[in-house]
Amino acid sequence: MILEMKVPSPGESIKEVEIATWLVKDGDYVEKDQAIAEVDSDKATLELPAEASGIITLKAEEGDAVAVGAVVCLIDTSAVKPSGSAPVKEEVKVEAPKAEAPKKEEAPKAAPVAATSYAAQTPSPAAKKILDEKNIQPSDVVGSGVGGRITKEDAVNAVPSMGTPTGGNRGSERTKLSMLRRKVAERLVAAKNETAMLTTFNEVDMTEIYALREQYKEEFKTKHGLGLGFMSFFTKAVTRALQLYPDVNSMIDGQEKISYNFCDISVAVSGPKGLMVPVMRSAETLSFRGVEAEIKRLALRARDGQITVDEMTGGTFTISNGGVFGSMLSTPIINPPQSGILGMHNVVERAVVKNGQIVVAPVMFVALSYDHRIIDGRESVGFLVAVKEALENPVGILMDNNPKKALEL
Repeated sequence: MILEMKVPSPGESIKEVEIATWLVKDGDYVEKDQAIAEVDSDKATLELPAEASGIITLKAEEGDAVAVGAVVCLIDTSAVKPSGSAPVKEEVKVEAPKAEAPKKEEAPKAAPVAATSYAAQTPSPAAKKILDEKNIQPSDVVGSGVGGRITKEDAVNAVPSMGTPTGGNRGSERTKLSMLRRKVAERLVAAKNETAMLTTFNEVDMTEIYALREQYKEEFKTKHGLGLGFMSFFTKAVTRALQLYPDVNSMIDGQEKISYNFCDISVAVSGPKGLMVPVMRSAETLSFRGVEAEIKRLALRARDGQITVDEMTGGTFTISNGGVFGSMLSTPIINPPQSGILGMHNVVERAVVKNGQIVVAPVMFVALSYDHRIIDGRESVGFLVAVKEALENPVGILMDNNPKKALEL
């Protein structure tokens, strides 16, 4: 019996996928539920499992865009599993290169060079004098004379090298962008072209957060099996600020504004297929432990290529931490249809003034990019100041003056 395997729908809005990688070869014997391909949609990379056991015949090439519901391969379920691990057709594929070997050994014959008493790139006496005056090597000049000889005119027209490199590998490679990367590019360009994006900046003294992490990180890890990172503090500060300034937690839909009474925070993470933005649902209800656990879960799923479309859909605000890569300052791009994104950056010891004294403190620059069509300056600046206040006084504002209770220790 021949089973036709069709592309399943990864999500309601997805109409086609791209075959990123075939994990099996044409003619292989596959087991039911074995991963046979990785397919890219415009939101995620998913594995395609075999629907039955048998010998597979591929009907699409890597890089092909295939409509949802289209046949991508056939599985002969009546085929008997071959003994050993050698796949069917392996013998044919091994023999193929041998037949082509003689062709590879045949090198193209060089075109005959016209007989001449002068070697190519040998300057005439007059040309040599001019090249010496210009400090130009004959090897850097293409001769137009008989047999490639450098004439006086060639020497006069020669231009001294300005340090152009002549060695090293200068190869290039052209590869097709994945569907996910193309969709990311499309969305980023749309965000720049279709929103009135503006960015406001501030700086955060991280002294209190450093002190809390130093005091409680070991106990927190022992109790919960999780690291106490910056993201839990920033997520708590952001959700508080979103509740104070609800316009930042809103979106434009045509001529209407949609406001949310919950905070679904998208977190930008780097995965094997590029940037992914999974969502923490109802982040305002999560504790410090809950935020750290959810971020770890989503990051591991993104890294392992297991993130689903649903897990990356529906955020109301985004946090992007470019600081983990060493970024000092940036203007993050809004993640449509959201209206705001907070960019975190690296922490650097800087000279700051406290109580009239210059002291050294760990400082992070933060940036809020927002859609000015829906968020005014008062709301954007007020939101970022609220984030700053919470991060510089985490015990009083985020922990209700009880760090051990807030950290569930």
